[in-house]
Amino acid sequence: MMITFIMVALLVAGVLACIVEKRWLGSAKWIALIALIILASLFAFFVISYQQSFENLQVLTRVNWINAFNIQYSIALDQLSIVLITLTWFLAVICVLVSWREINDKAGFYYFNLLASIAGIIGVFVAVDMFLFFFFWEVMLLPMTAIIAIWGHENRHFAAIKFFIFTQVSSLLMLVAIIATGYVHLLQTGHLSFHYFDWLALDMPLSITQYLMLGFFIAFAVKLPSVPVHSWLPDAHTQAPTAGSVLLAGVLLKTGAYGLIRFVLFLFPQASEQFAPIAATLAVISIVYGAKMAFAQQDFKRLVAYSSISHMGFVMLALFAFNTVAFQGAIVTMVAHGLSSAALFSLAGMIYQRIHSRSLTDMGGFWQSAPRMGGFALAFAGAAFGLPGLANFIGEFFSLVGSFQTMPIFAIIAAFGLIGSAIYGMVLFLSLIHISEPT
Repeated sequence: MMITFIMVALLVAGVLACIVEKRWLGSAKWIALIALIILASLFAFFVISYQQSFENLQVLTRVNWINAFNIQYSIALDQLSIVLITLTWFLAVICVLVSWREINDKAGFYYFNLLASIAGIIGVFVAVDMFLFFFFWEVMLLPMTAIIAIWGHENRHFAAIKFFIFTQVSSLLMLVAIIATGYVHLLQTGHLSFHYFDWLALDMPLSITQYLMLGFFIAFAVKLPSVPVHSWLPDAHTQAPTAGSVLLAGVLLKTGAYGLIRFVLFLFPQASEQFAPIAATLAVISIVYGAKMAFAQQDFKRLVAYSSISHMGFVMLALFAFNTVAFQGAIVTMVAHGLSSAALFSLAGMIYQRIHSRSLTDMGGFWQSAPRMGGFALAFAGAAFGLPGLANFIGEFFSLVGSFQTMPIFAIIAAFGLIGSAIYGMVLFLSLIHISEPT
C-alpha cells in the first residue's frame, strides 16, 4: 500500500499547506517542498527494496471499490511507470522551487492544487483498472485548470477554459470507450470487468476494436498533443505560471504518450497497426508544423510550446512504427523533452520576473550582463533542440532510425524536423544574447 499512502499523503500535505498558510505566511511552500522530498525518498526506497523486478507489470494492490459494477482499486508498476514517476518527482520539486517567489497570492490553495495534480499524475501512471485510471485522469486535470485560471497571466481565463474544454471532451470520448469495452467483456465472459489484465485476454473482432481504439487514441492525442487537436497547448503554456508550464510540458504531455503505449498499442494491437499510417501522418505533420510555428514566434513560452508539439510528434511516430529501436527512442525522447522543456520554461519564468515580458525582442544582452544565465540558456537550448550528443538528439535519432525500417517515407520527412529544431533553437539563443544573425 506504499503507493496509495504516497498519493494520500500528497493530498494531506496539500490540505495542510492550505490551512497552515493562513496562520504562518510562507509556510505552504516549505510544507510542499518537504513533503515532496520525503515522499519521493519513500518511493525510491520502495522500488529498490521490492523483492520482484518490474520488468513486467506487477500488481501491487487489487481490492473491490464499487462492487455493483465490479470496479476495483487496482494499481501496478513496471519500468515504464517507474521512469515516468521518477521524472514527476524531480519536476515536482522544480515546480515548488520556481514558485518560491513567484506565487504570493493564495499560496496555500496554490500548493494544494499543485500537490493534488501531482497525486493525480502518479495515479495515472499506476492505475490498471480503467475506471480508476479515468478517475485519476480527472484528478490530474482539474487542479491544473485551477492553476492556470487563478495564477496565470493576462489571458489566463481564456487559456484555462480552452484547456478544460479540449481535455474534457476528449476525456468523455475515452469514458465512452471504457464503458463500451467493459460491455464487450460482459458479453464475452458473462461478468463486467474494467481491469486491464482482463481486457488483455479479450478476443474482439477488428470491426469493434477500430472504434474502441479511436476513443482512447483521441483522448491521448489531445494530451500529447498532436495536430489537429493541439491548439490548447500554446495558450495554456503562455498563460500558465512558471510551475504550471513546467508541469504541463514536463509531465502532463507524457501522460498522453503513456496512454498510447499502455492502452492503445497493447489493448488494440491489430486496430493500432491498421491505424498506423494515419497516426504517422499526424505525427509528421506535428513535427514539421510545430517546428515551423516555433520559428515564427516572438513569445519565449509560445516558442517552447510549439517546439513541444514537434518533439512529441517524434514520440507518436516512433510508437506507431512498431519497432523496438523506435520504441526505445520514444522513451528517451519523453524523458529528455520533460527535462529540457522544464528547464526552458524555468528560464522563461526567471527572465519574466526580471523584465516582465516574454517577448524575445525585449530580451537580450545576457551574455554580458548575466553570463551564467547566458551559459545556461545556451545549454538548455542545445539540449531542447537536439544538439548531437545530448539526450533529445539521441531519442529522436533512434526514433527516426527505427521508424525508417517500417515507414521510410515518414521518417525522411520527419528528419526535416531536426533541421527545423536547430534553426529555431539558434533563433531563441541569438535573441536572448542579441548576437547579430548572419545574413
